[in-house]
This record gives sequence, C-alpha cells and structure tokens, in this order.
Amino acid sequence: MFFLTPRHVKQGKQFAKDARKLLAYKRDVWTAATVNEVETHIQGLEAAVRGGEAKPIEEAAHQLDQLVGKHVTMPADAAVRENVEVFLVAIVVALGVRTYFLQPFTIPTGSMQPTLNGIVFHETKEAEPNFVVKFFQGAVFGRHYVNFVAEERERLMGVKEISSPLPFVSKVGNIGGIFTRTEITTQSESGKVRSYVIKEAPDTVESQFYRLAQGKVFEPGQPIIRGYFDAGDHVFVDKISYNFRKPKKGETFVFTTQGIPKLMNPGKPSTFFIKRLGGTPGDELRIQAPNLYINGEKAKEAGFARVMTGTPANPSDGYKGYGNHFDQRHWDQPAAISQLIHLGSPDDSFKVPPKEYFALGDNSYNSYDSRGWGTVPEKNIMGRALIVYWPFLPHFGLSR
Repeated sequence: MFFLTPRHVKQGKQFAKDARKLLAYKRDVWTAATVNEVETHIQGLEAAVRGGEAKPIEEAAHQLDQLVGKHVTMPADAAVRENVEVFLVAIVVALGVRTYFLQPFTIPTGSMQPTLNGIVFHETKEAEPNFVVKFFQGAVFGRHYVNFVAEERERLMGVKEISSPLPFVSKVGNIGGIFTRTEITTQSESGKVRSYVIKEAPDTVESQFYRLAQGKVFEPGQPIIRGYFDAGDHVFVDKISYNFRKPKKGETFVFTTQGIPKLMNPGKPSTFFIKRLGGTPGDELRIQAPNLYINGEKAKEAGFARVMTGTPANPSDGYKGYGNHFDQRHWDQPAAISQLIHLGSPDDSFKVPPKEYFALGDNSYNSYDSRGWGTVPEKNIMGRALIVYWPFLPHFGLSR
C-alpha cells in the first residue's frame, strides 16, 4: 500500500517522474546524445527504485541530478523572476477574491449609525496627545488629528480635492496619486493665502466641517480646525450569497448608484451606498414614528427592532427610530437635503415595485435613502455586509 511505501522509494519515483517531464520538454532542443544519456540515467534510477534499497536510489538520483544540471542552467535573474511571479500570482488571487467573493467597502457617512460608523469629525480644544497615544488610536480607531491655527485675521475661503501617492501622508510636494485628500485655504486681511491638507475626501470635510465654517473669520491664534477624524467602518461585502438566494428584509446590503437619477452627479462615476434592506418586491411600507410597518405589521427583523427601540427625544443606545423627515441640524450627507418623495408622513404608504428594493438607513433622521431618491434596482445590488474588519473598536466582527 502507498502509505506503507518507504520514503526513499517515494522520493525516487517522484524524481524519476519529474526528470521524464523535463526530458519531454527539452527533447527538441537537446542533442540526441544528451537525450540518450539522460534517458539511460532515468532508467537506472527507476531500476534502483524497483530494488527498494535506499543507497542505490540515492546514488542514482544524485548522478541524474548532476547530469541534468549540466544541461539546464538557471537564468541570472532567477530569484527576481520567482519573486515577481509570486507577486503577480498574489495580485491575481486578490483581484479574483475581490471580484467574485469578498469586496472591501468603507462606510462614508453616518446614515447607518450607530450600527455602522461613518467618518466622523470630533472638534476638541485640547492639544494633540503624544506620538504613542496617537499611534495606538490610529491603529484601533482609525483616528488622525488635525490642527490648523490662524496666524493673522483670516477668512476660510474654500476646499478643493488633491491627491497623495502614499496612504499615510497628507501630500508629497506637487506629486499626485491615488489617495484623495482635501486642501482648505484661508486668506488674511493682508492678502496672504494659506492652505492645510486633511487626509479625507472633500465630501467628508464639507459635510463634517466646511458647511458650518464656510466664510467664517478667525482671529490670530484661534483654531480654524482642531480635533480628530475617526475612520468609517471598513467592511467585507459578501458577493456570493445573492447568487444563490434573494436578498432578505433586515439585511445590511451594498449597492451601486448607477441609474438612480437623484444619486448620480453629472460628470462623475457611480458610487456605492450601504443601507438596511427595508422592503423587497411587493412589500407595502409605512412609517409611523418610531416604527416601520411592512404589509400592515410592525417590522419584526432584528435590525429593524433595534432601530425602533428609541426616539429622537429618548434614544436607545443611539437608535432614534424611523421618521418621516430629516433632521437638518445634524445633517452630514454629501447630497443636498430634499423633500421626501416616499413615506413623508405617517399616512403615506409605498408598495415596492417588482425587481426593486427599498433601502433605509438606521440613522433615519440623518439618512438620505429610498425615502428621498427611490428604490434600488435588483441589478444594482452588490452583496450583503458580512464582517467589519477595521477599526477594531467598536464594531469589529460580524455585521449586524
């Protein structure tokens, strides 16, 4: 039996097999004399293997190895080639996993809070902590600090998008790159223009800071922006499950904005949104704050139940229930606030069309979702949120 065969016999058989493959590959380029010589040594090794003795097998394999080594020379850059090959294979595997199985996605806004955190700016009055604390907070919370102080009497003038070639660097001279950054500018009464780079996208900076501070005048020594940004939750999206079953109510799902008119910006590509799946084709929805009703009954799924435990006046673990309007005081979405077209009052109901899905944010009063821009076509759905893999606090683990 094979598992009782001595190790030296197994190795001898494998060496002879590999040598025959090499001979078949090189037969057209080696001379007839070389082919005969290699064939003779292979036969010698095979005979030793049949004998079963360790020493003859070892000697025959050694002789065959030396002979083949004379005729197969390693290229000078063999190590480089091998490393490049490994690197390319790793890229191909990663791209394959991303395309067909799991895709990373970053939560950009607070529409799903407190279930999933978007990028949040926290204003502070204190100085930045030391390097050790900042390093720890960066690793655990995805936190980075900002501190831009007025030197003269300055007015906040504007923001613009720039890019950096490195992920952890705000800007490298005038070199562009693939990592989006935001540059804010000020102008003093003397005409001096200053700029400051923030390692966040312009939509985030505008919604979290600039909308409230635009045009504001700062006195010398006054902080223009001081505090820290916490990274949005990074999730892996399961792209497999929906190939075998339909999306279910209550699941957190990711979809593209392609073809949804109110979500498409002229001249810009489509993007991805993440929401909770509030209604499937044929469902009739109604919101009577703080509750969501599906087909005349109060929603029972766990995700909906958590949201409905609180109200704006009495939140429960951050949940405020479902509402029929936006709360403009805490609006942080990149899209402009508009009148709700669906479920805008407790008496309004909406029936989800065939092959369409209704998306709702857990942070209902601060979520631009299907109430404001309509339903999600079935073809737009990418998958369901599976795992929060970073930051490590507070939501690390399976997505709820």
